[in-house]
Amino acid sequence: MRSYTIGQAARLLSVSPDTVRRWADAGRLPTTRDETGKRHISGKDLAAFSVTLTATEDEPAYTTARNAFPGIITAVKLGDVAAQVEIQAGPHRLVSLLTREAVEELGLEVGMEAVARVKATNVHIDRA
Repeated sequence: MRSYTIGQAARLLSVSPDTVRRWADAGRLPTTRDETGKRHISGKDLAAFSVTLTATEDEPAYTTARNAFPGIITAVKLGDVAAQVEIQAGPHRLVSLLTREAVEELGLEVGMEAVARVKATNVHIDRA
């Protein structure tokens, strides 16, 4: 299973490394230390924690001009032909439907770093 450094986790969660350290020190985010003493977070732990952020943190939402959302895979549901992949990119939860074959070729699994790229030709706005 892949693990992430404090800095990598911070980038995926769209927060500062100090924020990730505080969460780890407070026991909110489990970490382990390697032989050099550097802290690491398992991909599954980071994926589970990132899902809780959407409901608990009031972080401002923002995107890049190229509509790329780097994040961590939080769920993969495989069907006979199709698949559903969920990515938590900072405060954003993105869900993509793609072929099972594509998921298997890319080796996508929970806890893996991924980038969701969004391209839309139409945007609809409704009154709130």
